Amino acid sequence: MRGSDFLQLDPEPVGRGARTEWLTLRLRTAILDGALGIGSRLPSSRVLAEDLGFSRGTVAEAYRRLTEEGLIAGSAGAGTTVVAAGLLSARAAGRSAAASAAAPAATPAGAPAGRSDAWVEVPGASHDAVPSSLPHADVIDVATGLPDLAAFPRGAWLRAEREVLATATARQLGYAPPEGTVELRHELSGWLARSRGVVAQPDRIIVTGGVTGALSLVAQLLRDDRSVPIAVEDPCAEGSRRILRHWLGEVTPVAVDRDGIEVRRLSASGARAVLVTPAHQYPTGVVLSPERRREIVAWARDGGNLVIEDDYDAEYRYDRRPVRAVQPLAPDAVAYASSLSKTLAPALRLGWLVAPEHLHPRLVELRWAIDLGSPALPQLTLAHLLRSGALERHLRSMRVRHRARRDAALVALREHLPGCSVVGIAAGLHLVIELADGVDDERIAADARAEGVLVQPLGRHFAGVGRPGLVISYAGNHPARVQRAIEVLAHVIHRRGGTLAAS
Repeated sequence: MRGSDFLQLDPEPVGRGARTEWLTLRLRTAILDGALGIGSRLPSSRVLAEDLGFSRGTVAEAYRRLTEEGLIAGSAGAGTTVVAAGLLSARAAGRSAAASAAAPAATPAGAPAGRSDAWVEVPGASHDAVPSSLPHADVIDVATGLPDLAAFPRGAWLRAEREVLATATARQLGYAPPEGTVELRHELSGWLARSRGVVAQPDRIIVTGGVTGALSLVAQLLRDDRSVPIAVEDPCAEGSRRILRHWLGEVTPVAVDRDGIEVRRLSASGARAVLVTPAHQYPTGVVLSPERRREIVAWARDGGNLVIEDDYDAEYRYDRRPVRAVQPLAPDAVAYASSLSKTLAPALRLGWLVAPEHLHPRLVELRWAIDLGSPALPQLTLAHLLRSGALERHLRSMRVRHRARRDAALVALREHLPGCSVVGIAAGLHLVIELADGVDDERIAADARAEGVLVQPLGRHFAGVGRPGLVISYAGNHPARVQRAIEVLAHVIHRRGGTLAAS
């Protein structure tokens, strides 16, 4: 069977650097569409490589990715075959999306009303907003800050889960400590030290329901301490601000500039606690400068204050060396929180909190009182992935995939919005296009939505009136879709007068 016969693959227009992504996408689409049903045999990597004129390594890497997703499997004598048809066929997914678009959207109590583009903030989504309805099934969503979930390592997770189920002891199948399983806390201690420099012995780690769970724990503790005044960055993730308001009432916004949160304003605010995202500030993308790090640590230690560090997007650095977490500078004054939402998937609801020692016992008791802790089996599975090195291998692969999407976005911006001011490109899963003062970024987002592109206005994340812009979350889309989204956004911006901020 020639490559041109198998699925009518035509590699001629595919550039050398895009071949793996192209082949993986074509095969994945064929499986999800049902063109390749369960049991279908794929050509060997050698045969398909020769027929397509690709290197064998390119085909092997595409097969490896699909194996990790749990869609295909290889075995001696049987070759490589399709073993799963995905969660939905593409046609079923289209019907589901169409049905969702037709259904009326429910707005949760307290959600902002009167927005022209019908957005609903999800309580518990620390950094993302999800549209309540979609105009059509082929919408391009660069608003929801998700990683490339198609690359979730399904195979590795299933193997680890099977191993856990085959070997779990009676103790492991019983009630885990409220702060998390011993196995996961042990593996996290080493991993956080290696990857982020975090000072955290296993007995100082609390496993939570993502960063949201960690924020809620700390907020409840602060509420018990007679509502300690708390500050947040301005702008910041609306979801995080709402969570803190839920537990503590009002929060104080403190401006962010090119070096991060302005600590002098923080000192003058009267706040005794602050939530910051120093590795890659959301949404501006700035990194907290070394001088500001020293200042915020001094603010915490000298005044007996608390810094809550959301280590947002710290896993993804592209054009510079990773920056260490703030927590190692002051473990006695910083509560460090992170999660797997951007590394694996938000659906796992696994995160962790490393708090100052004097707060730890009360937080553990609070974790116990809420629900006795997180489910043990996913924790044991994650511990296995950490111990085997599978999680770190997956993260390295994801950095390459997400960087390719970031690069595609930059190419499209240079072509369609030359000279525009773009910030936050060195790390993370999103970037920001800055617009000129006075531009209505909500209106631009609404116009883009009408043309099939969902994007977040920057101004929405300010406590008051903030500077306009567009927050583009590129990681969840194929590079071609990212570029198409930016082309549409450029068309909308130009139609409204080309009102970009100077670069």
